[in-house]
Amino acid sequence: MSDSTPTPLSLDERPALVLIDLQQGILGLPTVHPSGDVLKNAVRLADAFRAKDLPVVRVRVGWSQDGGDLPVSRAVTPGPAQAPPAAFSEFPDDLGPLGDDIVITKRHWGAFTGTELDLQLRRRGVTQIVLCGISTSIGVESTARSAFELSYHLVVVDDATTDTDADSHAHSFGKIFPRIAELGSTEDVLALLDK
Repeated sequence: MSDSTPTPLSLDERPALVLIDLQQGILGLPTVHPSGDVLKNAVRLADAFRAKDLPVVRVRVGWSQDGGDLPVSRAVTPGPAQAPPAAFSEFPDDLGPLGDDIVITKRHWGAFTGTELDLQLRRRGVTQIVLCGISTSIGVESTARSAFELSYHLVVVDDATTDTDADSHAHSFGKIFPRIAELGSTEDVLALLDK
């Protein structure tokens, strides 16, 4: 398959911003791009979406304190042996008060699996997801693949997304996302929201 010109970035009339795992326990991990910069760009996007009365979805990964909902698969790299402390799943103050933001708690990589994310978006007439967060090749890519399969239009924001592994990050942005999403920067998305 030959390389083709990327699709020009565009926004539907009713997009939603979906922030993946921008929470205390994830933001402290060592990442390819500084998580502080990723968070700063995510905050700018969230503020702009809220100003346009467009949905902002905060997705976090977490488990109940009794550990009853921890993953039970025999994966090569299992999940945590016990539930992390409650602070692990808390959102940073930088994202502002919850207000009307939608909060989704997931227990798998992707934000759609086992959650009401699709229902919440469709009830609000959302046809497009602007996606960012941590980690590119895990939560962000899993969510992007599901969104694509559910026929949402997708934009992945490159400077508001990072990974703990440089090769995995590059693979997602170089091989996977161009096939299922439009790619752009925070500035690109903000400019489209201002039109």
